[in-house]
Amino acid sequence: MVKQPEYSISPAGIEHCQFVIDHRSIQQEAGLNRQAFVRIQVVATGELSQLTREFVVGHVIKVSGFLNRHESRNGNSLLVVHASQLEKIN
Repeated sequence: MVKQPEYSISPAGIEHCQFVIDHRSIQQEAGLNRQAFVRIQVVATGELSQLTREFVVGHVIKVSGFLNRHESRNGNSLLVVHASQLEKIN
């Protein structure tokens, strides 16, 4: 995790948590190794949001979920992971 979680409550009373992670890996492309890097925003909702209260910057986290598009305050499209599972890796 590279950015501390931020919490909010929806008008329906559901807690949402947003934080940022970095993904780094080596992938095969056209028979060659390629370094992959992406910094991406994660949204955790409801009970998953509660799990993030134990997370701090620097923790290694495994995130599973789906990709979705969000619109930023300035109208730009952002790719966001909506978490369905979170796991802190020791």
